[in-house]
Amino acid sequence: MQLINEVNEINKIEEDVGILIGNFDGVHTGHQSMLSEVLSLSKKKKESLVLVTFRPHPAEILKNAKHFLINSYDERLELLKENGIKYIWEIDFNRDFSTLSPKEFMDQYLLKIKKLKSLYLGHDFAFGADKSGDHLFVKNYCRDKDIEPYIQSKFDVGGESVSSSIIRKYLSNSEMQKVNQCLGREFFLSGVIKKGAERGKTIGFPTANIAVDNRRVVPASGVYSTLVEIEGVIFKSVTNIGTNPTFTDSEDLNVETHILDFDKDIYGVQLKVMFLSKIREEMKFSSANDLVSQIKLDIQKRLLIK
Repeated sequence: MQLINEVNEINKIEEDVGILIGNFDGVHTGHQSMLSEVLSLSKKKKESLVLVTFRPHPAEILKNAKHFLINSYDERLELLKENGIKYIWEIDFNRDFSTLSPKEFMDQYLLKIKKLKSLYLGHDFAFGADKSGDHLFVKNYCRDKDIEPYIQSKFDVGGESVSSSIIRKYLSNSEMQKVNQCLGREFFLSGVIKKGAERGKTIGFPTANIAVDNRRVVPASGVYSTLVEIEGVIFKSVTNIGTNPTFTDSEDLNVETHILDFDKDIYGVQLKVMFLSKIREEMKFSSANDLVSQIKLDIQKRLLIK
């Protein structure tokens, strides 16, 4: 996969060019369907497809959004690569850029691509100031420029629309089965294992604590059935998202994973936690012994899940 930094790099491509525009946060099943369809169309047209996206996400700049992204930006790149994208142009999104009209964006960015022949958009995507660059604008603007616009139809799973915003809603309600159905894979969090208070170790259930970027959306507080990937190996695990109310009054959110049948020292190692389902709500216990009893029940429930 090649990351594009400027239009001149696109103009070095020998074939005609198709441009696909979108944020692609989560690279969910709707995105995957569109990528497959657009790649197939581009191949038939003998075009090279360049995916245009924005970094940071517009919501981070315009709404100061926190706990918003379904994937980190690097994860998004990897997921797009896995779905067959060879060229990605990440445009720096800032306040000045956000004021561009749809015409200015087209003129200053896309129409500088000499061999641009096709423009692909999702069914609900719009660009330019106030998102005024809708499908009607694109169709009218491309009409006399030898550029063919393509608008993807709405994508549903089980009769329900799939979108990044709906996935965030499901995550806030701990509806992991719905989240994973929309994503076409397990929702995951990844990060480097950091040293925690080590309370888990003192009660016989050590946990791996990962530092999660505060831009990432996380499932609601609770105990989850999870899988973890460490250096390419998958293990069953139980993960707590919350504030550890049994031991502290802190409001800091922690992601702590107890890995079953595992006893290695892995501080500083990259960990990927994949969420399957919610076991229970986070609870405050009157004693450490009560907590230990509940953890044993949580593990029993986890072992019943593949």
